[in-house]
Formats: sequence, structure tokens, C-alpha cells
Amino acid sequence: MAKQRRSSTRAGRDAAARRSGNPAKRNAVIEGTHRVTAGDWIAGARLRTLGMAVGTVAAGSGIAAYSQVFSLPIGLLCLALALFLQIGVNFANDYSDGIRGTDEQRTGPSRLTGSGKAEAKTVRNVALTFLALGAAAGLAIVLITQLWWLLAVGVVAILAAWFYTGGKRPYGYMALGEVVSFVFFGPVPVVGTVYAMSGGTISEDAIYVGLAMGSFAAASMLVNNIRDIDSDRAVGKRTLATLMGRTFSRVLYGLLMLLPFTVVGIYSLVLMHGAWVMLVMLIALPAVVIVGMGNRTKDFILGLSLSGISALLVGVGFGLAFWGGVTGFNNPYL
Repeated sequence: MAKQRRSSTRAGRDAAARRSGNPAKRNAVIEGTHRVTAGDWIAGARLRTLGMAVGTVAAGSGIAAYSQVFSLPIGLLCLALALFLQIGVNFANDYSDGIRGTDEQRTGPSRLTGSGKAEAKTVRNVALTFLALGAAAGLAIVLITQLWWLLAVGVVAILAAWFYTGGKRPYGYMALGEVVSFVFFGPVPVVGTVYAMSGGTISEDAIYVGLAMGSFAAASMLVNNIRDIDSDRAVGKRTLATLMGRTFSRVLYGLLMLLPFTVVGIYSLVLMHGAWVMLVMLIALPAVVIVGMGNRTKDFILGLSLSGISALLVGVGFGLAFWGGVTGFNNPYL
């Protein structure tokens, strides 16, 4: 009898979910939430986007070493902060788009919420957990450095992570995703890393390198939105790509991917090993060609991967080039 009551209750919940206005609940009944695996959660973290987080902190750390102010504890905390926020925004995007129904007609990799593989509230809680971990890392940086106003920067960064697709008026639906990505995955982490390590100094080098890294971040966001133009238009999601169309979006993507190498080229003239960073163009140029000529979903997924790899390698390359340019073979940090 107890088993029958549980079955009846579950059937009632499923029937209610099918009638729900929440697309994630309907899909959860169709797909079944029991099929979510560790691999699904790893995919949900979108590892191909994490290169931007690592690259920005690596670049900032190298610039700090160049200025003789490098701190390993602060560097590790900055890296944790960048990674946790990036993963948090990825899961928050998964949750918010899923409950809005934006992912029901997506052409890219399936999402946890939209596909019904995981319950929406579980994805939401995972997103909030990673954002909280990022907040904890940021708080530790503030306690060590005593730069209390950085708390305000951290709060704004977390709010930007959540309201990309969350809330009643998400800015990701108002064609502002690329702009915010440019700022918070470019100048903010690079300048912030140097600022925290130096005890409150804003470095011009960090600003220039941060602009280059932000360009890669905006390009990664743009190629993702180019891939989803049709599905986004179908659900009324306004992105830069849906407004500009494919042709102009492809041109802008190419510019965003190649502009950072003007900064790389300038620094290659003054840093001991800076010229090596120009080799990353061997990855960035194919990405521009693939996105410019491709029409299949896998073309844009490959372009996104190459964008993230380019950001990672340029960031790490900048870091090593600045690091090696401190005092040559007498670098006190080697």
C-alpha cells in the first residue's frame, strides 16, 4: 500500500510538472533526472571557458613579478576567485536559461537544466555554491591585503555573474554579454591581481594586457552567440549576434581575436621572451577562419575551444614573458 501511495504521489507530481509553465520541469519528466552523471556536471562547468580565468591571473602575476611585488598566496587566491566565478556563472547561465526555456531549441551541447538531466534547483544551488566559494576567496584577499574597497568590486562581479541571464531583466538578453565579459574577464582580473599583490598600485601594463585579454573573452562570448543565433531568435533572446547578423558578427569576432596581438607585438619588442607569445596566432588565425567560414554547430564549438586556448596561452605567455623580463637570469622568483 505504501509503495502504491508513493507511486501515486510521484505520478501526480509528474503530471503537474508536464502542465507546468517551467520548461525545465517539463523536460525533467521527459528525460528523467536520474540520468545525470559526473561527466554531465563536468560538461556543465564548461571547461573550455576556464582558460580565460587562468590566463588573466597568469598575466597579472607576471606583471606583478616584473614590478617585484609577486605574492604566491595572493596569486593562488586570485586564481581560485577567477575559476570559481567562471564556473559559477556557467552553472547560473545553465539554470536561468533552463527555467526560461531558452535552451529548449539550442543547437549546441545540451544543458543540465534545459535537458532535464538535473533538477533546476540543484543546478541553481551548485551555481550559488561556486559563487560563494569565489566570494570566500575574494574575502581572503581583502583580509590579507587590507584593501577593503575591493569588497565592492567583488560584489559587483558576483552580481554580474548571476544577472547575466538571471533575474527579471538579464543583461545577457539585452546584447550586453560581450561588453560585460570584456570588462570582467579582461581588465578587472588582470589589474585586480596586480593591484592586490602591490598593495594598491594600478599598473599601466596591467591595463593594456587586460584589454587584450578582455578582447579574447568578448570573442568567446560572441562565437557562442553566433552558434545560437537561430535558437535565440526563436525564443526572443536578444544578443549582439542576433542584432548584427552572422556576417557582421563573424567580422567582429575576427577583429576581437586578432586585436590582442597588436598589444603582444608591442610588448614583444621590449620583453626578453615576448616574441614567443606571437606564436599563439597560429591558433587564433585558424579560429577566425573556422568561425568565418563555418556553418555547422561543431565549427562554432571548435572556434570557441580555440578562442579559450588562445586566451590561456596568451595570458600564460604574457606572464612568463614579464616574469623572465624582471632581471633576466637573476630573477629572484626563479
